[in-house]
Amino acid sequence: MQPDATPLLSVDNLEVHFPIRAGVLQRQVGAVKAVDGVSFSLNRGETLSLVGESGCGKSTTGLALMGLVKPTGGQVRFDGQEIKGFNRSALKSYRRRMQIVFQDPFSSLNPRQRVKDIIRAPLDVHRIGTRAERDDRVAELMQRVGLRPDQADNFAHQFSGGQRQRIGIARALALNPDVIVCDEPVSALDVSVQAQILNLLSDLQRDLGVSYLSISHDLGVVEFISHRVAVMYLGKIVEIAPKTKIFASPGHPYTELLMRSAPSRDPRKRHSFSATNDDIPSATRKPSGCPFNPRCPLATDICRRDEPALTPRDDGALVACHHR
Repeated sequence: MQPDATPLLSVDNLEVHFPIRAGVLQRQVGAVKAVDGVSFSLNRGETLSLVGESGCGKSTTGLALMGLVKPTGGQVRFDGQEIKGFNRSALKSYRRRMQIVFQDPFSSLNPRQRVKDIIRAPLDVHRIGTRAERDDRVAELMQRVGLRPDQADNFAHQFSGGQRQRIGIARALALNPDVIVCDEPVSALDVSVQAQILNLLSDLQRDLGVSYLSISHDLGVVEFISHRVAVMYLGKIVEIAPKTKIFASPGHPYTELLMRSAPSRDPRKRHSFSATNDDIPSATRKPSGCPFNPRCPLATDICRRDEPALTPRDDGALVACHHR
């Protein structure tokens, strides 16, 4: 399914800073800038993947959009409306339209609840339908994600990892959301099961038109599921481009480093591009200028002095680099 070009979700200069406190009075002495001015948009029926090294801020971005982490600054617009000004009723409606599938299918499900109660919980919270209609909806969702409805009375520990993730997906689908944040949804699963879950997500998008904000460090997963890719480094987006463009001709040096670091079956392919320094700077003391400059082989004085803006290029990509 081709995505609609109308932005459903717009994020402008999103910031999430966690205070560092010290001393007897616990005064703030610094901050971890986990997300530091992130901007992007998500179209209807589209999959946008956030990719980057561990600790770059991609999961925190997803949690902030869900309201599970409070943003420090920035704007988030959903369907043209700024969510910061939502009253209680509007916020509840927003949460119906934004759902999340967590990374760990073992800890994200309540071990004391039966599967039918887990999947039905969003319907109960939002008081949708009668009890019989909710139970029918649970059976329908289980069938849609590849589970047998007669397993509804089982507990989570009676299912495999892949089946548990299907339960999590069914729970996310219960309210017919417009957007699902997929936070590393297959990283805890075996490779063969990963393919099944990715195929399921693709089928659901084709059938339901749902949009995905996919968070992953696995470039194979990103290449399979994405329409566009946003590359994050130290809390900032350094490149956004269509999937084919990112994998064929990355624009930012950090994106190129990621692509060339991925394992290859061809022993003749060698890494002709590498970082000058493998140490990632601390999120509490970021370098001046371009955040990637201490590791970038292309870095010059302007890179150390001025931070580049995310600038449109003729090929449709947005790249934050002085030399690309």
